[in-house]
Amino acid sequence: MDGGTAPRHSVSVAAVIVNDDDRVLAVQRRDNGRWEPPGGVLELNESIEDGLTREVHEETGLNVTIVALTGAYKNMPRGIVALVFRCRPTSGRLTTGPETAQLRWLTLDQVRDAMDEAYAVRIFDALDAGPPHVRIHDGTSLLA
Repeated sequence: MDGGTAPRHSVSVAAVIVNDDDRVLAVQRRDNGRWEPPGGVLELNESIEDGLTREVHEETGLNVTIVALTGAYKNMPRGIVALVFRCRPTSGRLTTGPETAQLRWLTLDQVRDAMDEAYAVRIFDALDAGPPHVRIHDGTSLLA
């Protein structure tokens, strides 16, 4: 630790929402135009599940059921740890919010084309039946 300062990380959550047609919901962020699974930073006083469902509802208008934790991802330069969950939509109506410019249900081929590797891999990992994945990235690409 430099100068007695503890390292700082933030924890975020994201949902890979899969519909009955096996498409996944992606949000286009207003701030940078990137396509990603919906999610955001956990607030200090909320549980992981509550933060996930809050972020999904704020960004998409949907309510979801959490199916499984599918991965943990760290953005190395920014110190952000993201917990990603596979979810099913249960109710609500698709609506953009202050942070989302567009919403789209994407096929896996469309995910490959629309998203940076660091975010697309979260979707592919979420659809894998195996144990949760643990990966590191630089905000765009996976790191070895």
